[in-house]
Amino acid sequence: MNFLTDLEQRGLLQQVTSPDLLPLMAKEPITGYCGFDPTADSLHVGSLLPLLGLHRLQRAGHRPIAIVGGGTGMIGDPSGKSQERSMLSQEQLAVNVAGLRRQMSRFLDFDGPRGALLLDNSEWLGRLTVIDFLRDVGKHFSINQMVVRDSVKTRLETREQGISYTEFSYALLQAYDFLELFDRHGCVLQIGGSDQWGNITDGVDLIRRRRNGSAYGATMPLVTKADGKKFGKSEQGNVWLAPERTRPFTFHQFWLNADDADVVRYLRYFTLLDAATIAELAQQVATAPQKRAAQRRLADEVTRLVHGDDAVRSAATAIAVLFEGAPLQGLDAETLADAFADAPRSQLARQQLGTAEAGLVAVLAQAGLSPSKGQARQAVESGSVAINQTVTRDLQRLLTADDVIAGRFVILRRGKKTYHVLEIV
Repeated sequence: MNFLTDLEQRGLLQQVTSPDLLPLMAKEPITGYCGFDPTADSLHVGSLLPLLGLHRLQRAGHRPIAIVGGGTGMIGDPSGKSQERSMLSQEQLAVNVAGLRRQMSRFLDFDGPRGALLLDNSEWLGRLTVIDFLRDVGKHFSINQMVVRDSVKTRLETREQGISYTEFSYALLQAYDFLELFDRHGCVLQIGGSDQWGNITDGVDLIRRRRNGSAYGATMPLVTKADGKKFGKSEQGNVWLAPERTRPFTFHQFWLNADDADVVRYLRYFTLLDAATIAELAQQVATAPQKRAAQRRLADEVTRLVHGDDAVRSAATAIAVLFEGAPLQGLDAETLADAFADAPRSQLARQQLGTAEAGLVAVLAQAGLSPSKGQARQAVESGSVAINQTVTRDLQRLLTADDVIAGRFVILRRGKKTYHVLEIV
């Protein structure tokens, strides 16, 4: 399918600079790019849309370029920001750029004649002199037009903060990126979020003025939730693509918890599923929302894209343990850690196993699963306490080495959903 047609059918095509782009892409392969700010050492789920945009571009037979903004990252894009960004050190910037490179390699194929390119714009921006920049780039931009742009206008109206010349110049640097890629790699397309429209059109204009060349831009909508809350946030904060920042099980749960009002749109935006499959899932949302089939498919598909098949299998196992009472024995430590990442923890010395200090009643009270030993006894007698998913009513029960799973955990449960992880140290 044509790249733009695919975006349009998914509701992902917000703006295009010229109608000529559609027949051009239908006629021949082109090169297009998208830039990513290295403000952290990981992308978050909000970055998935443009990253998948490059993936879709390559699947349609074109060559994608991913730009990691090692140069522009030292400046900071004012778009959507109410105040000046904190300046990053070159050392931190290098760490962030390396982290983004690793993540992007999961989505793009770098082999073959149409293989993707992964570039850092500090390569050319770092060599640009002030005089050259002002003479060759700055003279093509009108201050009158720049100050009425939303990203600048909003900051100018905020007297306490304002906007520095540094951030004011960001649009010119991004336009220069487009010109440089046009010269070096024949890149004629830039894609990005709708908040990048002004920056993208600046690059298109600069190529026309400096090279008398034709270049194009296309934007995708900014993702919002149906209830108006910001997309990409959980109770713990940003949902990151790096497993060190957001555990794969937590990542899977984020998508699994998508609202019925959002899930079909997210399936179109964040998966590679075809229209017929998405329509079938949409029908299930309408007729049997309690089954959450669309949410499960969404969580599996996005987790597979970001973390791979093993993470999907691990999430399925963890869900079976948490919500379906599946046995814990045989699970590895990483799967258990994912499944019970949000449960409180305490520690018990290995040498205490089998002794009075490992008595179930005492451990329940100490772990906070019961306020007192008396209430712990009542809970055990009533059958509401389980060790590794197995209910026990034995008030004399001691935790022993046989209860330790994956070599280091005992999972205690009171009631149906209140878990505690006892780590054996």
